[in-house]
Amino acid sequence: MAVAVLLRQRTLSSPHAVSSCRNVVYTCGLFSNSDLHSMVNSTNLRFWRTYHNSGKFDLTDLTHPHIWYPKAREKKRNVFLHVGPTNSGKTYSALKRLEASSSGVYCGPLRLLAREIAQRLNKVNIPCNLITGQERDEIEGAKHSSVTVEMADVTTDYQCAVIDEIQMVGCKSRGYSFTRALLGLCSDELHVCGDPAAVPLIQRILEATGDVVTVQYYERLSPLVPLKSPLGSFSNIKAGDCLVTFSRRGIYTLKKRIEREGKHLCSVVYGSLPPETRTKQATMFNDDTSDLNVLVASDAIGMGLNLNISRIIFSTMMKFDGFCNRELTVAEIKQIAGRAGRYGSKFPVGEVTCLNAEDLPLLHSSLKSASPIIERAGLFPTFDLLSLYSRLHGTDFFHPVLERFLEKAKLSPDYFIADCEDMLKVAAIVDDFLSDCMINTSSVSVDIRDDISVQGLVQFAENYARKGIVRLKEIFTPGTLQVPKTDNQLKELESVHKVLELYVWLSFRMDDSFPDHEVAASQKSICSMLIEEYLERSGWQPQGRRKFLRGAQKLLQEYDESQLRKYFQEVNPGPK
Repeated sequence: MAVAVLLRQRTLSSPHAVSSCRNVVYTCGLFSNSDLHSMVNSTNLRFWRTYHNSGKFDLTDLTHPHIWYPKAREKKRNVFLHVGPTNSGKTYSALKRLEASSSGVYCGPLRLLAREIAQRLNKVNIPCNLITGQERDEIEGAKHSSVTVEMADVTTDYQCAVIDEIQMVGCKSRGYSFTRALLGLCSDELHVCGDPAAVPLIQRILEATGDVVTVQYYERLSPLVPLKSPLGSFSNIKAGDCLVTFSRRGIYTLKKRIEREGKHLCSVVYGSLPPETRTKQATMFNDDTSDLNVLVASDAIGMGLNLNISRIIFSTMMKFDGFCNRELTVAEIKQIAGRAGRYGSKFPVGEVTCLNAEDLPLLHSSLKSASPIIERAGLFPTFDLLSLYSRLHGTDFFHPVLERFLEKAKLSPDYFIADCEDMLKVAAIVDDFLSDCMINTSSVSVDIRDDISVQGLVQFAENYARKGIVRLKEIFTPGTLQVPKTDNQLKELESVHKVLELYVWLSFRMDDSFPDHEVAASQKSICSMLIEEYLERSGWQPQGRRKFLRGAQKLLQEYDESQLRKYFQEVNPGPK
């Protein structure tokens, strides 16, 4: 969940805290006491009068969320729904319109996707910014941006906007970000891509906006063949295969099992790997000259990465979703299976099967079924609403503000309130330290189930409350990172990467209070590099030593030699 900052005007105990709090208010674009009067006369509340003729505004009335975005309501947008299965060309069609536009934005569910689209546009000489929670690569003169959906700018006017994977409006934790983009993007054309299961809901939601909606259906471009037989022996693994499992432990167990056969080396892709590492693992799998010709992955492959997969093999049809161990849904099975046989790749026909014969009936029935219709979209109150609500109720901390607001919130049948359990836990942690400020925890990813990530958040909050400034060296010592030797050490390094990522995120928004952006970013990159080195070493074959030395020479081109020697004692730089 994310941490953004809402502050009340109070007398703070430290001049550092006063300065920092002012910076936070400025960063988040919130308002002081004098803003209350001007907000009552704002365009937003003029829209509200349409629905509240008494003049008494109920801030917890969320039944008309489209009025939160008056700039978008000033337009009559042409909305095009591009819907169909995986590998049907729906996103390609939308992106062609984006490329042809004079200005535009792409909003995707993953940083990897946002980066891929930015690179695509820049490659065809369309300057494109890349903006995610942790990255900001702005190109001079660019009128296009590629962003993660949470970073969508609903105040800028575009000729064209694209929202990818719109079926995620139904996601319990992130659906509200897709709803915000759908209702709030101010563009002449809005192209929305995803599963047909979202069409009825989107049509209902957009009835209130006055937008013109056109639906275009797509068919899969290449065949997907469900096999009648399971994999059987691991000796039947072949180049281009992707084994799918749903736990980190399961991924490494399968990787070792496959590599013990002596025929193949494996790339791995899963959610807690740093995005840079996931990209490199995928690139090596796609590379015909690489020895890594089998992929072992989680459902992280379901969106974003372009992978040359011949056959998807489900090792299990069960997944732990954070609450219980359950069967995969029809939508999940179709999304993952559809990654096989990418159009235009060396595997034009995709195949899908299971490791175990008893799982085949569920696979086959799911592929024949339509995804269940998405009934409701996620919703979360805007920061402006929560800030105004807190001022009117004189509440000091964010946790009780959010809890009280959600208890009273009123919704239409087309919406649900986003899952706030993790958000509330983060708020409770931060509230303990920032007694003079109110924190709204809804924009930075903090893995509340990761002890090291939580410890990092606590230390950041404690130092910020005490001094108003957080120096990275007080929490983390650069130069202490090492190549992991065990899976547990790898997991720990992945957690350290999350803490550094949190610091980078905060430094973008509160640079005076989190001034060590460059150090955090470079250490985050080194984390990724060390994880990649572990993955390569863990798959060593007799030729692995030569591969490592070639890889080390390549790394020397990307990183400072003196910094590399701290971590790679075996590397001899040689002449440049």
